[in-house]
Amino acid sequence: MPYVFTENRLGLPAVGTLSSTALVPVGTVARAVDSTYGEAELIYLPGVASTAVGDTVIYDQRASTTTRAVAGSRGPVAVALAASVASTYDWYQIKGSAVCKAGTVANNASPYVTATAGTLDDAVVSGDKIDGARFKTADGTPSAGFAIVELDRPSLNGNG
Repeated sequence: MPYVFTENRLGLPAVGTLSSTALVPVGTVARAVDSTYGEAELIYLPGVASTAVGDTVIYDQRASTTTRAVAGSRGPVAVALAASVASTYDWYQIKGSAVCKAGTVANNASPYVTATAGTLDDAVVSGDKIDGARFKTADGTPSAGFAIVELDRPSLNGNG
């Protein structure tokens, strides 16, 4: 079951409703729930070319931009809930259990961005650790190439 909003607010577009115009202000945050992954916080952001479900992105709310995260990226982090392209808008996850693209990772390890855009790993690389995130499964859960990451408004600050 996809995420459904738990807030009493009118006008929130459903998750996965890609639009060429922003249907709510960029940066809108809303609480939602999924029957498998539980409660989450989502943020409404612009898309970026070649974004796939589970890609890790960094965003700049003021500039209204989103970039697939790679080694050396800096800024607040979110996870794509739908495939998108530039010039579209949709919801990204910033809190809760998120399905992320991942290399070979261990449960309870810290996530690091890699040279592959949008993909996480647990190999320690100085400056590329995501603060506010932790792997909660090894790779392969829920499927090959993915892992569950617990998010709490994560960011790339150049730590680790």
